[in-house]
Amino acid sequence: MKKLLLGISLLLLASIKLLAQDVDSTYKPVPVPQGFTKQLNVIYKQVKDWIGRVDIYLPPVKDKPVPVVINIHGGAWRKGAKEAQGGFNTYFKLGFAVANVEYRLSSQGVAPAAIEDVRCVMQYLINHADSLHIDVTKIIFAGSSAGAHLALMAGLTANINNPFDKDCPVSSKTYKIAAIIAQSTPSVLYSTRADGQLQVLKDGAVYEWFGGRKDDENFAQKLSPVTYVSKDNPPIFLSHGDADGRVPYQQSVDLDAKLTKAGVKHVFITIPGGGHGGYSKEKQDEIKNAITEFLKENVINK
Repeated sequence: MKKLLLGISLLLLASIKLLAQDVDSTYKPVPVPQGFTKQLNVIYKQVKDWIGRVDIYLPPVKDKPVPVVINIHGGAWRKGAKEAQGGFNTYFKLGFAVANVEYRLSSQGVAPAAIEDVRCVMQYLINHADSLHIDVTKIIFAGSSAGAHLALMAGLTANINNPFDKDCPVSSKTYKIAAIIAQSTPSVLYSTRADGQLQVLKDGAVYEWFGGRKDDENFAQKLSPVTYVSKDNPPIFLSHGDADGRVPYQQSVDLDAKLTKAGVKHVFITIPGGGHGGYSKEKQDEIKNAITEFLKENVINK
């Protein structure tokens, strides 16, 4: 009997500990301005037993439909949650809608699953544009780190026969990706060996995301934003700390050079001494102000 009671006590303690962990990991709700509405955990896609959800924040309905920002969290393609995101005030102040998306992580679906999911969120928004009152000619992808990579991949490959439009209804409506915001972004997932041959970038997160294709350099090129740079790209906002210890600053430097050569309209902000995010409040405010001006010029005033 004593052993039984001890076992029950241990189970109760374990349950209490798990509950405490759940409480500690609860994310704060995203604060929205007066008049805004929110639709949380909207199902936009299902693949087998995985269900994709998106949180949609909408400004008050006015005469014209509004631009929409598709926000994508980071986490090296293998971790992170949409609920951890909350810095949307820059977009709310502009009167934009925001779609904060979750996507398949490496453990739920290897590459290019995450890109396909982000594209499907866009297709969902286009298909429901009338009820959501959003402008499908003013779609913005935004993210940081791996989220920035996905933003670029989803935004730079915009065409009718997009290879990443999978497992969801593809709209026949005309749409336009008006801008991409990519902060601390990976842009090249391959490197060059001493013999001049390409190889998949030696990085644990990339290997995990690639799964069984971690030795496929052609696949790495297909999933690298630099592959899709062309004069037809939408305007792009880049920012990167030059002391980033996770995603090399040189990745954005090289992307900036390629965008410049192709004649793509873009902004590139370097954060001197900046790491992989975690900037001072002053620097964060500076970046937010720069993003606001970028969106005013390339989205609002277009």
